[in-house]
Amino acid sequence: MNLHEQLGALEMGVDQLIQAVVAPPADNTPETPAETVAPQASADHVAPESHADGVAAETAVVEQAPSAVVEEPAEPVPPTLEINRPGQNEITMTIGGQTVALRPDQIGKLIEELSNARASMTPEPPPGIPPGWRFVSTKNPVMAVQKQSNGDRLLVMRHTGHGWVPFTFSPDMVIQLYMMLTQSK
Repeated sequence: MNLHEQLGALEMGVDQLIQAVVAPPADNTPETPAETVAPQASADHVAPESHADGVAAETAVVEQAPSAVVEEPAEPVPPTLEINRPGQNEITMTIGGQTVALRPDQIGKLIEELSNARASMTPEPPPGIPPGWRFVSTKNPVMAVQKQSNGDRLLVMRHTGHGWVPFTFSPDMVIQLYMMLTQSK
């Protein structure tokens, strides 16, 4: 699966997750009664399926029981998100049964997109550090500073997990930051 296919599958999974949370689930009841559906094969049968790239995949065909009565749950269960780390430089995300493996560059892009979206959401993150919060600290990060036309300072710091993280400080806040960093305890 190439990068575009993986991102497409991830976007589709995220869209499904959003739809499950925002919109009520579609009625998946078949229009044809179960009694009229002809069984295609036994549950043990595995039919090869060929793809455009020449790779054969196996698809299991499951027979539908003619007398099965499907009872709908009182509350629909939204798809769950599972995140695993099979290797040092890879994570897998599974949403509603769709699994996508992400490499470091893709993870960085996902973090950036999620961060940009989260910045516009409410409620904001808590003003104080939550108890038990887990984090990775970057010692002596690479930094860049730029003076803005209104007198503010843009400070961009490179975090090993989050990537480049920008902060804008007013002149008063620059003084407070300087005092906090230089005071001795």
